[in-house]
Amino acid sequence: MSKQILCLPGDGIGPEIMAEALKVLDAAKLRFGLDIEVSHGLVGGAAIDHHSVPLSDETLALARNSDAILFGAVGGPKWDDQPMANRPEKGLLQLRSELDLFANLRPAILFPQLAEASSLKPELVAGLDILIVRELTGGIYFGEPRGIRTLENGEREGYNTYVYRESEVRRIAKVAFEAARKRGGRLCSVDKSNVLEVTGLWREVVIAESAGYNDVELSHMYVDNAAMQLVRAPKQFDVMVTGNMFGDILSDCAAMLTGSIGMLPSASLNEKNQGMYEPVHGSAPDIAGENKANPLAQILSLAMLLRYSFGEGIAADAIEKAVSDVLGKGYRTGDIASEGCQLVATVEMGDAVVDCLLNA
Repeated sequence: MSKQILCLPGDGIGPEIMAEALKVLDAAKLRFGLDIEVSHGLVGGAAIDHHSVPLSDETLALARNSDAILFGAVGGPKWDDQPMANRPEKGLLQLRSELDLFANLRPAILFPQLAEASSLKPELVAGLDILIVRELTGGIYFGEPRGIRTLENGEREGYNTYVYRESEVRRIAKVAFEAARKRGGRLCSVDKSNVLEVTGLWREVVIAESAGYNDVELSHMYVDNAAMQLVRAPKQFDVMVTGNMFGDILSDCAAMLTGSIGMLPSASLNEKNQGMYEPVHGSAPDIAGENKANPLAQILSLAMLLRYSFGEGIAADAIEKAVSDVLGKGYRTGDIASEGCQLVATVEMGDAVVDCLLNA
């Protein structure tokens, strides 16, 4: 039976980089005989333009019936005047919530060819390979009550609620332990348990869950120290697991260690391994339609999709190797360009990956 991918290009550079990922998918289907069908839908600003909402019921139904979603990017100044409840980003958040995509996997891998592009010294980041596991559907971003109220003296006060249930911590910890078991066998849980009761509970639950993973070395780190250590000695980490807000911040910090946010994919999974896969960069409306965008994060997101949702690890490995081979040949888009490289456009970079994939 065919596997089903829902393709949601979104806004800005989304359609351009998605086109290159789909070319790579076609090449992978040809080389490995993959039985995969692709459907298409609108999300974000594109959906607002056509349906007046960032995620239509029709697209949500397609998402529910897919085995995985390949997502581009949403947003842009065109929709800045939309009310908060109807902003393009709400489509992305609704997909995460409706599909219960609670586990966000953010790899920060530095391809050797890009060591000089990192903001840190090459010797600190050469060989970097970190996986950040972020809880995605709970914590302070979703906690209630929340809002802005006026106090008796007339001053306004904003408030949010940071809350996690044991079950939410337990299931994200399990994902992180399983990931560490398949990698270097080390897991660092990041919290602020010296100040916040909710993360004190987080630490207790993670420790309890570790009893089933004697082959994984568990450590703990306060989030402020973790941020410092990421820029001081990032290679000390293998897998990191943390809550929604801390994970949002730390994963972007780790992203810049690799030289360009344009190189990094991500996966958001539910308990059935149905996932949404997307590059971590934004819609970059300033270069949309100019054939300048780096499609490699979108292509690497496709590789993650094949590995985590479809169990096609061999095909995923081949796509990642093709990306590495392309970089080894000196091809670069503008965001990762360096002296002596061959500057290429979006379409040319996608073509180069296809060529390496089919002629490996």
